Amino acid sequence: MTTTFTNPSPFTMGHPNDAYAQYFEGQSYLAPLGGNDNVSISNVTFEAGCTNHWHIHHNATQILIAVGGRGYCQLEGEPVRELRPGDVVVVPPETKHWHGASPNEPFSHLAVMVPKENASNEWLEPVDQEEYAKLN
Repeated sequence: MTTTFTNPSPFTMGHPNDAYAQYFEGQSYLAPLGGNDNVSISNVTFEAGCTNHWHIHHNATQILIAVGGRGYCQLEGEPVRELRPGDVVVVPPETKHWHGASPNEPFSHLAVMVPKENASNEWLEPVDQEEYAKLN
C-alpha cells in the first residue's frame, strides 16, 4: 500500500495496522520495534484525522512518547492534551483513554507497553467526531 503523506517519525512507519483497523477511525500503521515478556515498544503512525477508539489497558501501563507530527491524547475526565515530538504521556492501568493524529496533520508515537499478568485491552466507543473536529 502506498501512503499519501510523509512519515512524520524518524522510526520506520511499518505496515497498515489492519489487525486493529476496526478500533480506529482512519488509517494507522504499526511498526513493532522490540520487546520481551516485560515490555514491548512499537511505533504507531496515524494519518491526519485518524484516532483510535476509547480503550482501557487492563493490568498494563502504557507510555506514549510523541516522535513526529501533531497529535492528541485524552484520559477520561481530563482535558484533551496536544502532543508534539518529545511529549510523554503515562497511561496507568485501568484508565479509559484515546490518542491519535490532529485533524490536519499526521502523528507518530512510540507506544511502550508494560504488562502485568493477565493483561488485556478493552476497546470501547469511537471518539466523538464533532468534539474531535474542534481540536484544530
